[in-house]
Amino acid sequence: MTALPVYRWRLAPEGLATFRQLRALGLRPGGQPVVAQLERPRRRRGLLVAYLYRVDLARPVRPMTPAKRAALERANAARRVCPECERDAGYRIPPTLGMCAPCVFPDAA
Repeated sequence: MTALPVYRWRLAPEGLATFRQLRALGLRPGGQPVVAQLERPRRRRGLLVAYLYRVDLARPVRPMTPAKRAALERANAARRVCPECERDAGYRIPPTLGMCAPCVFPDAA
């Protein structure tokens, strides 16, 4: 296994981009391997690491199909229903709570 080149924050060469930068350009890695690593020092925690991909090998993002959009809407709707009271909470229920706020904090009202 070979080691990846490591670049400091804002010092990566042209032609390399993070996943988010590729997405902002309307691209995706497209199965290519990670070619380098970007490190950003932080004061109170360890290094922040981002992986870099080659922009010239990136492929366009696949378009959202009607079937994918419908499946995403159903999944988001299911995340809004509280398993305790079975009501639509009006927001996506956090997995850390597992149920809507009135069920978690009944005395807060």
